[in-house]
Amino acid sequence: MRCPVLRQQMAEFCPNSVNKERFMAKKTEAERQYDASSIQVLKGLEAVRRRPGMYVGGTDIKALHHLVYEIVDNSIDEALAGRCGRIEVTIHDDESISVQDDGVGIPVAKHPTEKVSALELVHTTLHAGGKFDNDAYKVSGGLHGVGAAAVNALSEWMEVTVRREGAVWYQRYQRGIPDEPVKRIGRLGQDETTGTTTHFKFDKIIFEEGAAYKFETLLNRFREMAFVTSGVFLKLRDERPSIPREMSFYFEGGVKSFVRYLNRGRKPIHDPVYDQKEAEGIEVEVALQYTEGIAINEFAFANTIHTPDGGTHLTGVRTAVTRVINSYARKNNFLKEKDTNFSSDDTREGLTTVVSVKHPDPQFESQTKVKLMNAEVSGIVASFTADAFNLYLEENPREAKRIIERCLTSSRARAAARKARELVMRKSALESLTLPGKLADCSERDPNKCELYIVEGDSAGGSAKQGRDRHFQAILPLRGKILNTERARLDKILANNEVKAMISALGTGIGETFDAGNLRYGRIIIMCDADVDGSHIRTLLLTFFFRYMPDLIEKGHLYIAQPPLYSLKAGKEMHYAYTEAQNQDLLKQLQKNGKKYSIQRYKGLGEMNPEQLWETTMDPAERLLLQVTIEDAVTADKTFDMLMGSEVGPRKRFIMTHSSEVRNLDV
Repeated sequence: MRCPVLRQQMAEFCPNSVNKERFMAKKTEAERQYDASSIQVLKGLEAVRRRPGMYVGGTDIKALHHLVYEIVDNSIDEALAGRCGRIEVTIHDDESISVQDDGVGIPVAKHPTEKVSALELVHTTLHAGGKFDNDAYKVSGGLHGVGAAAVNALSEWMEVTVRREGAVWYQRYQRGIPDEPVKRIGRLGQDETTGTTTHFKFDKIIFEEGAAYKFETLLNRFREMAFVTSGVFLKLRDERPSIPREMSFYFEGGVKSFVRYLNRGRKPIHDPVYDQKEAEGIEVEVALQYTEGIAINEFAFANTIHTPDGGTHLTGVRTAVTRVINSYARKNNFLKEKDTNFSSDDTREGLTTVVSVKHPDPQFESQTKVKLMNAEVSGIVASFTADAFNLYLEENPREAKRIIERCLTSSRARAAARKARELVMRKSALESLTLPGKLADCSERDPNKCELYIVEGDSAGGSAKQGRDRHFQAILPLRGKILNTERARLDKILANNEVKAMISALGTGIGETFDAGNLRYGRIIIMCDADVDGSHIRTLLLTFFFRYMPDLIEKGHLYIAQPPLYSLKAGKEMHYAYTEAQNQDLLKQLQKNGKKYSIQRYKGLGEMNPEQLWETTMDPAERLLLQVTIEDAVTADKTFDMLMGSEVGPRKRFIMTHSSEVRNLDV
């Protein structure tokens, strides 16, 4: 007997005469609509404006800052070539950016084949640049001749001033199109240095509404650049505040200084291990240092460009560290014959690593340069790192013993965590028996349509359960404050009932078994009281997600609900204020209209009835959600370590520094 499903599939594949006629009619219509005229040719920089994501990663605030990095990277390339020692970046009050360096200046003479100024060529033509061979630049971050042209295409206007050959040259562009040819506008004074100044303003048509540069984001990026480009002076100035702010960087210690900087709020257990070597035209600089904490901090750079997704250079360091520690541990009887080797996770716990490679022909995963792909780099970096690290362990047996003991502790904790994790993991997305009993699940099974509210306390949880839309909103109430995951290993974390409940509800697993593909809810919404305890619980939850489920943040799944601070009732009208400023505006409006009103300050979600909680905080049409993002990993790591770590000193200094800024403290 033939399967009816199979029979149906075969009928669809081999249609009868009626279906065949319909199919042919559709095909004919499709052929008519798709002809030679359907083929579009995007000329000049039009492709960049049509598809900015291919060139700068999108149109969000991250892509906005990428415009600055592309221009600064060109100046850094000049520094790597030994032709530049000073770079100044200014954020002007109109949100335009200027980047000035003291390099040799972009060539302005006519290109021998293109018959247009080289300056105009690199700013208006994709894949035009001086970095395709190693003649002008032995090492560079810009390789495809795309960066300057892409920034020009995505700018409302751009002005480039070049100081070279005893003269000052100038050209202006509007949305990538030159206003006029390159022209000479003056002589170069005796005291003036050669170099290039690029001044541009991003196009508001392209980028998201309200986009603006963040001083701190640029500051952290340029600090990193200065660390990995030793001997270069980098200055950032922001002219938007009434009192302009600026910061300058100059480091000679390279990545060794960077490691010390990253660990300044932690307790290192030894001095940084550092080495710098060159082989096959590839320069490698690596520094690593263990701390008493449990956080893993890894930063990788290729030709001074930060590669947040790592790549072969970071793989080389990880391989070398694990291999050397296992070899040393066995040779010195820290590991017995029956003991298994340390895993990479065991040897990386508490380790801060910075690796920087300078490659004449780096291959990145994309134009945004988030990952290095050169296969040969892994072996070279692994060899250099292994030699330096092994020598350090042999020459420093006391520190070596502390490192090995730390790995042993990590290995035992990881084994305990593995057993604990097995008790809280859901074996499949369809098994509901392992879901926490206090979870009020939703009926929708499409994760993209589902929301999980993590709610502070049973009282607020009860109101949320009554007020929610049961179709797509699930509620998980937490009792009290969860464990501070910044100070605890995974085995201790998994012993906490509230953490276990969250892991079970989310369905992703944790640690080695984490899989974002198993997430049961497209939105994870933290909903806490608007008081000190609520802020503390929210910070504890953010710490947990940042340390153990950062993928959920990076993929845009984590949100913070904003409940109202005030309700103002005037007659039958009810108004809600989510900020102090909103409250003052509402008060002024009611007083202006001469209306009598009553005002209530909400300290907790439990003060709202289910209807109020729905219409203010849970209704998708009215609610205010803040999406949690990681704009700068270094800053985020330092912040969590300072606020939630075991070291009291940095936290005390932070509190004392910012105590004067506190308003409306609820104690």
